[in-house]
Amino acid sequence: MDLGLADRVYVLTGASDGLGFATAEQLVADGARVVISSRAPERVAGAVEALGGPERAIGLSADLTDPGTPERLVAAAREQFGRLDGALISVGGPPRGTAAQVTDEQWRESFETVFLGSVRTARTVAAALTGGGAIGLVLSTSVRAPLPGLGISNGLRPGLAGVAKDLADEYGPRGVRVVSLLPGRIMTARNRDLLAAAGDPERARAEAEASIPLGRIGDPAEFGRVAAFLLSPAAGYVTGVTVPVDGGALRGL
Repeated sequence: MDLGLADRVYVLTGASDGLGFATAEQLVADGARVVISSRAPERVAGAVEALGGPERAIGLSADLTDPGTPERLVAAAREQFGRLDGALISVGGPPRGTAAQVTDEQWRESFETVFLGSVRTARTVAAALTGGGAIGLVLSTSVRAPLPGLGISNGLRPGLAGVAKDLADEYGPRGVRVVSLLPGRIMTARNRDLLAAAGDPERARAEAEASIPLGRIGDPAEFGRVAAFLLSPAAGYVTGVTVPVDGGALRGL
């Protein structure tokens, strides 16, 4: 199936590893070019090399708390590749702890990165997509069901899904699609940390897998393929929705 990704250009934040990098790999494999960003310069450089170098990918060390970051990313895409067709906005997971346990400062810092940084990037990219395009927000299954011990995620992710729906309504008439992706248990560094924090990682993994109808934790590439499809022209009539990638763990219809 031709997804129509050849020579299209996408910005991906938080993409030096994990779900963002997995999506970048799939986009590049189907002929797209990418601009990736992350806070760690050395990890960005390694990811760019793994993606095929400057003909296929470039990277910026950037922090979404900086109001200038989204414009830098848009400018880099246009300067290097001459166009922009969309973005995948992924932000590292907020601190662990229940909503009552985390501090005011942790709430404020997470709001700046997870929430406001994502909203700012989405609206900046949407404004730049004068010929249509697609924006995906990497959220969490906490959008639909709270996750134990992740109070900040439970508080902020559902709000972002609401913002994504609002943006889909506003930018739809211009041909700009906005979707939310809800990863469940996928074996990224974040999930390895969460399993380790349980004290007995093997037992925690077995319990997690027992709650997933497919009986296993997902691979980042499985998420990346779904994200690449949703960003592609092949998904041109999909917008304003939340799409779980969770092995069936969510129990709602």
